[in-house]
Amino acid sequence: MKFSITAVAMAAGASAAAVNAPARIAARASGTSSGSLPTITTKGNAFFAGDNRFYIRGVDYQPGGSSQVTDPLADQSTCERDIKYFQQLGLNTIRVYSVDNTANHDACMSALAEAGIYLCLDVNTPLYSLNRAEVAVSYNADYLQNVFATIDAFAGYSNTLLFFSGNEVVNNANTTNTAPFIKALTRDMKQYIGERGYRSIPVGYSAADVAENQYLMAQYMDCGEQEARGDFYAINNYEWCDPSSYTTSGWDQMVQLYSNYSQPLFMSEYGCNKNTRHFQETGALYQTDMISVFSGGLVYEYSQEASNYGIVTISGNTVTPVGQQFSDLQQALQNNPTPSGDGGYSTSNSQQQCPPQSDNWNTSPFLNGALPAMPVQALSFMKNGAGKGQGLSGSGSQEAGTENVATASAGAGAVATTYSSGSAAATGSIGSQATSSNHTGAASSSRLARSDVAPLVAGAALMASIVFSAALL
Repeated sequence: MKFSITAVAMAAGASAAAVNAPARIAARASGTSSGSLPTITTKGNAFFAGDNRFYIRGVDYQPGGSSQVTDPLADQSTCERDIKYFQQLGLNTIRVYSVDNTANHDACMSALAEAGIYLCLDVNTPLYSLNRAEVAVSYNADYLQNVFATIDAFAGYSNTLLFFSGNEVVNNANTTNTAPFIKALTRDMKQYIGERGYRSIPVGYSAADVAENQYLMAQYMDCGEQEARGDFYAINNYEWCDPSSYTTSGWDQMVQLYSNYSQPLFMSEYGCNKNTRHFQETGALYQTDMISVFSGGLVYEYSQEASNYGIVTISGNTVTPVGQQFSDLQQALQNNPTPSGDGGYSTSNSQQQCPPQSDNWNTSPFLNGALPAMPVQALSFMKNGAGKGQGLSGSGSQEAGTENVATASAGAGAVATTYSSGSAAATGSIGSQATSSNHTGAASSSRLARSDVAPLVAGAALMASIVFSAALL
């Protein structure tokens, strides 16, 4: 999001969505949901719904943006107000940047499932996120407890498509020292999902549109030990500004750059607003040139916020299109239906080599693939569960750690034991893992919307107003 830490037309749209996913599912966070909407899995560089290739056709969704962070999936009237417009557009996916992990989401997740819509979910909030300014200090057990509690809250829904471990945390050449912590968090989330007995829900990162290191970050998230590699990689891309083309925008070169990438790849934000948006790029995204490498994308964003990317304005229960953007996006999706067949996806692309240190890539002191060890106080969550989350309040976690961070041992994050069949439980005792090493924290923080304001904890009130980073985390 630009939030860092960033209807008979309805019948046509709904039928377009139905092409991509069955219409029904019973979704419950407390157990394994059942119904005809299949869970999404990864194979090679693509997503699959059962035996069918799955392409993300969606929008980023956080009404209120970073200025008034609320959970749109905790209020049935809010989500039901908007789902009918998602159906008009023909969507099969939404992304939400921040949720209240203490709330009940059954009604909204079931309503989304009934409409054939999946959820891509960020696990961070303004108060509980990595802080670029002191990244080592912000990677701590309090933070992981809240992240894991968010996983507990959504892992039981079959239409939870994936989790984002971070959004635009690396946002320039001077913040790449945060990359080992992002990757460590990805590892920790994957281990928690495995050891708590949940289905294998993909975990990955949403990267900022930064030419200097977006691809370097992609390499980094696909190198090294399997336990810490992402399950997918997503990019925020604003290079296609209408009027443009596949070549003028540089998308042809982007596709070539990622052509041998081994993980599923998609656009977690797109939709340049420098000129009038007609969503010409939406058509290109689902054409033959793209689909062997990319699995669709999410338009930034649904509701009009301060960053001026919304396709609708919201006032109470009234939803109003912004210019022709809603109808232009609707038409673009209708004119470019879900591709048939497997799209030329690959299962033979190569795992990446970790990028060398350079002016644009500095992960010191974690070099040669080394990563921070999980804080020992968090290890008990694997066996006993995370317990209750902190929601959108709490005292925050960004100052709860220490600058001294151990280096993980080889094979850290491997799922050795399944302690649960997919249920949340209370917190428990402490364990340990790691080899000794010290690390001094670095630069700025995580984000929630498209406004690069790094959260600096100066109290809960200040933190609640923090904007995650260029794309609503």
